[in-house]
Amino acid sequence: MSRLGSLIVRWETFLLLVLVATFMYGSRFSEYFLTSSNISIAIAGAVPAAIVALGMTLVIVTGEIDVSVGSNVGLCAASLAVSIEQGLPIEAAMVVAVVVGTLAGLFNGLIVAYAGLPSLVVTLGTLALFRGTALIILKERGVHSFPEWYQNLGFETIGATPVPWCSLIFVLLFIGFAVFLHATLWGRALFAIGNNRDAARFSGIDVRRAILGVFVTSGVMCSVASIVLTAYLASARADTAVGLELPVITAVVLGGVSIFGGSGTILGVLLALLVLAFVQNALGLAGVTPEAQQIVTGAVLIVTLIVFSVSGWVRDKASTLRRLRSQPSYGEAKARR
Repeated sequence: MSRLGSLIVRWETFLLLVLVATFMYGSRFSEYFLTSSNISIAIAGAVPAAIVALGMTLVIVTGEIDVSVGSNVGLCAASLAVSIEQGLPIEAAMVVAVVVGTLAGLFNGLIVAYAGLPSLVVTLGTLALFRGTALIILKERGVHSFPEWYQNLGFETIGATPVPWCSLIFVLLFIGFAVFLHATLWGRALFAIGNNRDAARFSGIDVRRAILGVFVTSGVMCSVASIVLTAYLASARADTAVGLELPVITAVVLGGVSIFGGSGTILGVLLALLVLAFVQNALGLAGVTPEAQQIVTGAVLIVTLIVFSVSGWVRDKASTLRRLRSQPSYGEAKARR
């Protein structure tokens, strides 16, 4: 296939076309869709989930999953809030949040990598554990006493542009993750683990350490997202980021990362994040309720899984047919003898 042909069939190209179509139809739904203020709100609101999705990408590439990310973000936000209540400056409180998120990711990783338990079951358990701990820390109260400069980090834009300051955090992290995943031996090792864990182990890759590393990274990204989300909301509660795992996993899978591991690109995840952010924004401007938007997000996840399953089946069948056609028939083989 030519380079142009391979570009056309790439999933990322399809997502780019969907993003363009979203902007076209969104501008028809509402005259406010393409305004700088609305674009800024859509981007700022999507940044926390986008940051968590970076860590989730590494986890899913290895064939694992982390459904505790929303609760981890809530736990980090609660830790940050309580630290401020205890008199710590905001900078020290942010460090506390990062430490808490890192330890939560380490806890997940140790159980999955070294106890050998399924990541889905483990993180379902820690989803409840982290959220319950956040509720114990903050109970039902909210904390709102944050410095003005910190609150501006969540939604203030850079000059006259519609680009919020918090998006710069994501851009820097995105570049780092892209280089790590696609241009380093460690990134290739994660793909190898996702493709065939036993083969990766026999080739000298420390599989358990790599899995531990991706869960710790996921925890760190949850802590960073909690800092950004708390600034965006100008509030921290124990129920912060409830349900965040659904849009995060949807974005990663929609971005072309196989839910079974071993394939995908960070660029596809970025495009999927933008598609989901502006689709939800357009639906909001069209008067669609948040509950209905959740239904749309869930439907997108299911449809994406079906599409990838069908495409994988078609690829396997096509590969089998090519192999059979390349083999000589019984008569040809006998004639050659």
